[in-house]
Amino acid sequence: MARVQTKRRNPPAAPKSAAAKGAAARAAAEQEETKRREAVLRSIGRQLDEEAARRDAATAAARSPNALPLSLSTARRVRLWGRSDPNAELVEYAEAWARKIQFNTPLEIVRALAKRPHTPPMVTVAIRSDGSVESMSFVVPSGVHEVDAAIRNMVDSQRPYLPFPPALARDFDVIEIRRTWHFSDAVRLH
Repeated sequence: MARVQTKRRNPPAAPKSAAAKGAAARAAAEQEETKRREAVLRSIGRQLDEEAARRDAATAAARSPNALPLSLSTARRVRLWGRSDPNAELVEYAEAWARKIQFNTPLEIVRALAKRPHTPPMVTVAIRSDGSVESMSFVVPSGVHEVDAAIRNMVDSQRPYLPFPPALARDFDVIEIRRTWHFSDAVRLH
């Protein structure tokens, strides 16, 4: 008996080329996906760099003294609206500030202001830890422009004030002192 030999045929070339094309298409798709991911990551990196630059600029601006506008100050503040407070050092600082104004204002100015009929003005002065004046505002104006201007001049002429003692400087950046100003034979801050 003769055996019939069958010849094995190699698979057709077309399926091999289809598989190669499929693999090439998958590789191209993977490359495109990789490029897309890298572009997204670069975009995220740029955004993070921009945010870091803005944050660094804001931090640097906050570090520079007195850089914020007065109304936007974020300083640690304490308000003293009279002569009593549990913090004796705070009261002592405010009294020293008031004494400086009371004792160093020329009497002729005080007497001229005392002659003008006016409402006793209530003034708040915000003093920074280095002794500089952050702001000054009239809670109750005197009703006489010259009196208000003289008070501003008195506060300005006594600058700079004493820096805060170490204990106050640790706790506060700004002290707001509110006093009512009375003029007679001297300036009296109540």
